[in-house]
Amino acid sequence: MTKSLAVALGVVALIAGTVAGTVLTTLAVTSGPRTPSPSSDLRLASATLRPATSCEDLLARYVERGVAEVGPYGWDTGPIIMFDAMGSARSESAAGAPLPRTTGSSSTDSGTNVQEAGVDEPDVVKAAGDLLVRVRDDVLTVHDVSGADVPGAAPRLLSSLTLTGLRDGELLVSGDRVVVLGAAEDSAGRSSAGAAAEIPYDGYGAPPRTRVVVLDVSDPGTPRVVDTADYDAELTAARLHTGQGDTGQGDDVVRLVLRTYRPALDFAQPEPGRGQQAALEHNRRVVRETTLADWLPTSDGEQVVDCADVAVPTDDDAALGTTTVVALRPTDPDPLDSPASTAVAADAATSYFSPDRFYLATTATPGWWTAGEPACLDRCVPGSTGGGFGDGTTDLYAFALDGIATTFVAGGQVTGTVRDRWAMDFSGDTLRVAVGTTDRTAGSNTLPANAVITLREDEGGLDEVGRVDGLGVGEDIKAVRWFDDLAIVVTFRQVDPLYAVDLTDPGAPRLLGELKVPGYSDYLHPLGGRRLLGIGQDASADGSLRGAQAALFDVTDLTAPQRLDAVAYPPFSVAGAGTDPRQLTWLPEQRVALAVVSRGWSGGTAWVSVLRLGADRIRNEMVEVDVQDELADVRLVPLADGRVVLVAGDAVSFFDL
Repeated sequence: MTKSLAVALGVVALIAGTVAGTVLTTLAVTSGPRTPSPSSDLRLASATLRPATSCEDLLARYVERGVAEVGPYGWDTGPIIMFDAMGSARSESAAGAPLPRTTGSSSTDSGTNVQEAGVDEPDVVKAAGDLLVRVRDDVLTVHDVSGADVPGAAPRLLSSLTLTGLRDGELLVSGDRVVVLGAAEDSAGRSSAGAAAEIPYDGYGAPPRTRVVVLDVSDPGTPRVVDTADYDAELTAARLHTGQGDTGQGDDVVRLVLRTYRPALDFAQPEPGRGQQAALEHNRRVVRETTLADWLPTSDGEQVVDCADVAVPTDDDAALGTTTVVALRPTDPDPLDSPASTAVAADAATSYFSPDRFYLATTATPGWWTAGEPACLDRCVPGSTGGGFGDGTTDLYAFALDGIATTFVAGGQVTGTVRDRWAMDFSGDTLRVAVGTTDRTAGSNTLPANAVITLREDEGGLDEVGRVDGLGVGEDIKAVRWFDDLAIVVTFRQVDPLYAVDLTDPGAPRLLGELKVPGYSDYLHPLGGRRLLGIGQDASADGSLRGAQAALFDVTDLTAPQRLDAVAYPPFSVAGAGTDPRQLTWLPEQRVALAVVSRGWSGGTAWVSVLRLGADRIRNEMVEVDVQDELADVRLVPLADGRVVLVAGDAVSFFDL
């Protein structure tokens, strides 16, 4: 979605900060996993990154950092912790401020509710003209959804194909090509941990592996596998940038973000006859004996990225691992044979894509996670603060996107933690980031607070140019929606302050107004006419959560936002869009929003909440749906002719509005 009232969403529980710029030059990517480039185009002169001068130099850097992170019991990890915040909210207002622009759109032709217009995201089902392409675990199906003028027409199954060796599939569509992404099975048929794993991989046991399958569906009755590749890495994000060139779909580019953790090694532990010091010396020796195959992703036994195209952090506290970006054109004859690859020798779970920029955020000190919350990574929005805190800083790396090239252009550092991709947004020439302090950075007598900061690229650095502080002191940020010149920020502790931040001048952002109401919104969706739909949780006056809710907001006067109406769902209910925005569908012509609602995340029954949005009221109808055990994969896919396809469990049917 674009950055206007029909665009970029963000949901964040974050941390405030200051930003220090760095100096670096350019990384142009030309290498691929099966066709290495003859020379490197990586040229860095940076306070935070340097190029690997050779494969030996790169391995030496991995080993040096690895030896520092290994202990007598194996890799050092942080404890499992639950973050909490205390305090009340405060804000300032600016009366009489000019209204920022708030127009745009928020979905793709494929039917997926996405973060950025022109940047499609993987999903379990996609619309492709008169076809509906779905992947259900390892089975690809193609349905005919034509027949808008035929009374009683129903989706017609054209083909079904099992994708051997793949689990938990999602897909992207480019013309007649379908790119399926999932976890790769081992020889025993067990799938490796993937992006949906509830606890991040910790360096023990079999590491995550990813399978990519490209298919041709020009004959939808007989889908044909064009190319397949397995990567010894976890897929944390994927995007399809449409038409990055002059010839249309042939210029579509798919980018994969692969995460390689610290390797699983043959570590010893203290035992009778071998004390801690002996175990430590053994483990350090094991790390010194590693090869690049232990640290860099491979595909079919070959290194995915050339050593010369790996940028190495100079910060010893950067989380140890490798983050690799692989770019391919899905319409090429052999799309997986020679993709372009680049990497940063750091573990970065957070990545954000705009139409022409890509940002990586790396947290210092690995091993931290938030107890009780899934590791949503790219596919959903975490519900509370997560990520690695370490020394309280996060490195940011900016890449320019041009065709198949991913070019490193700038870097900086945020004091605080950028929790997920929804916390970042790029507009014009400015990166906007929602951050917040923690007890590690705020000081012993200061409550955690939240901020919106703006940064620009300057001679290789990401330099702070403006900021607004004090958003929800002592509260968690629950949702952020970015527009061209505006940020709407929702925080929560006992009530739901909604803040309007004017970004018309990125060098001088201003807090315009706030609204305090019970409950909070996890997800904000633009409706046009200066209206927003909030999907989240209802709460009592003391902050106790009661169940899911949908709320209609008026932001005509940004100095005094209003909540016009709200729908409270049954007690203990959950609205899926709060954690996965793909479970909300907006039909602007009908002014109808379709949301998936359930009682918790277990059970076989859920509802489609049909929200009919008037100027100041919501009319709701609940339609029961049998979802079997696949609640997270329920989708309502809008078609170009205005009809909607409901995908739930075994059923693919037209949804009667």
